Amino acid sequence: MLKQVGEVEIQPKHRATCHCGMVELEIGLPDGLVDPKRCNCSICVRKGAVMAYVPVSGLRVIKGAEHLKLYQFNTQVAKHYFCSNCGIYTHHQTRSHPDMYGFNVGCLVGVYPHDIGNVPISDGINHESDL
Repeated sequence: MLKQVGEVEIQPKHRATCHCGMVELEIGLPDGLVDPKRCNCSICVRKGAVMAYVPVSGLRVIKGAEHLKLYQFNTQVAKHYFCSNCGIYTHHQTRSHPDMYGFNVGCLVGVYPHDIGNVPISDGINHESDL
């Protein structure tokens, strides 16, 4: 659990934005960043984001929902959202746990994800639903 990343304290309700600012999220992080990771599945390896997770109820789009685009592939279960203006991945509803959102740690205002050391990699290539 990370309550601080670099010089930035993780707020219990932290604001996140895409690059252009058209999409803004409020993410409930009462315990800080829990289990940040990268994934090696076909989409995550291309976006390269450090992700952390919250219950679906812990993420709220507070501005720009109309600018979010949805991308789905393969089983069509996971829902990946990105800003239609700047293209930044903001969050996704996971396939393994549809009651959870993964979010792009780099979208958290003031947080620099490269300050998080030793980010583990989740094995999305060998997803349990595909075995």
